[in-house]
Amino acid sequence: MAKQFKPETLCVQAGWTPKKGEPRVLPIYQSTTFKYDTSEQMARLFDLEDSGYFYTRLQNPTNDAVAAKIAALEGGVAAMLTSSGQAANFYAIFNICQAGDHFVCSSAIYGGTFNLFGVTMKKLGIDVTFINPDASEEEISAAFKPNTKALFGETISNPSLEVLDIEKFARIAHSHEVPLIVDNTFPTPINCRPFEWGADIVVHSTTKYMDGHATSVGGCIVDSGNFDWDAHAEKFPGLCTPDESYHGLTYTKAFGKGAYITKATAQLMRDLGSIQSPQNSFLLNLGLETLHLRMPQHCRNAQKVAEYLSKNEKVAWVNYCGLPDNKYYSLAQKYMPNGSCGVISFGLKGGRDVSIKFMDSLEFIAIVTHVADARSCVLHPASHTHRQLTDEQLMEAGVRPDLIRLSVGIENADDIIADIEQALNA
Repeated sequence: MAKQFKPETLCVQAGWTPKKGEPRVLPIYQSTTFKYDTSEQMARLFDLEDSGYFYTRLQNPTNDAVAAKIAALEGGVAAMLTSSGQAANFYAIFNICQAGDHFVCSSAIYGGTFNLFGVTMKKLGIDVTFINPDASEEEISAAFKPNTKALFGETISNPSLEVLDIEKFARIAHSHEVPLIVDNTFPTPINCRPFEWGADIVVHSTTKYMDGHATSVGGCIVDSGNFDWDAHAEKFPGLCTPDESYHGLTYTKAFGKGAYITKATAQLMRDLGSIQSPQNSFLLNLGLETLHLRMPQHCRNAQKVAEYLSKNEKVAWVNYCGLPDNKYYSLAQKYMPNGSCGVISFGLKGGRDVSIKFMDSLEFIAIVTHVADARSCVLHPASHTHRQLTDEQLMEAGVRPDLIRLSVGIENADDIIADIEQALNA
């Protein structure tokens, strides 16, 4: 779909353009397999000489339409859906790193990603150095090694809500001849498009705002097409040298700007299989159609709730980048002038025990593991998502022991505040 369309139009129209007599709504291609007339037709697909569908683990028309919509929203050249945001993060790194390689990562990231990168991927021989995202360019650059292949960060970190200085991170990555990979889950492309600030690859947990209704787990990787892999061919042999599992095909030569996503699909998805189901892609697409309407409402509500909490004497601290006294306010205004996201973190006077009692006293704001959907919900990361981390690791990840993560939904803001107020009084 043409690049000139605004995000609101892309949310509704991109990805699926029916021809005469075809369904107006994107169909669910709930089939594992696809028919061909000759053996030669199928053989050409397996050799990547033709594009088409033969098995849903690699590609599916429903999935491809939704991936194309997300690529259009981010301003990328190609995208691939995965079964979860965790799978997207893993594939994004594993597509360019192998045993013996290294990457640098912001320490202010989701606890599950911290564990994936810091524990599980080390077992595969891929090492990571975590750095403070607010450190100077010199300090962050010092973490790079000759075998470093990528720099990774989250636009708005979950749950510490630190705002990434994307331009700074892009400068550092490119000075070391590696791509910047940014997890843009919380702002979504409605509020921030990291490619416009120098990022090369964007990942999403589509489970969050994109789906928006807590119905389907999923992830997505989007490539900007801007990183020149061949210019640094010795660093990225997987993309720039022949793949023997495809008769010596070289991805950058055969697919140009589509090389990164084609390799992720044809090699990683073929072998590891973390595909998003067509049914979940269909539900994700329904969510995407209203993303441009929901994000402003999440942000308006969160702003009101954050202002209320910041004035309440029972609240020890509030972290929301829409508050003018927030340390990330100016960065947020630069990268997300129309709003950031609907997630707030705060702590109560009296610490962890008071926080837990407050949460147990809420009425319609539910205690759930989830974040970033239509319903307001709350979580205590130190007790839940980050339970496996020590207190030192919690602080390094920007998660205070008393931190409450409040995901503000799209209900009426006054009703949300009233529920918070009665729980504080309890």
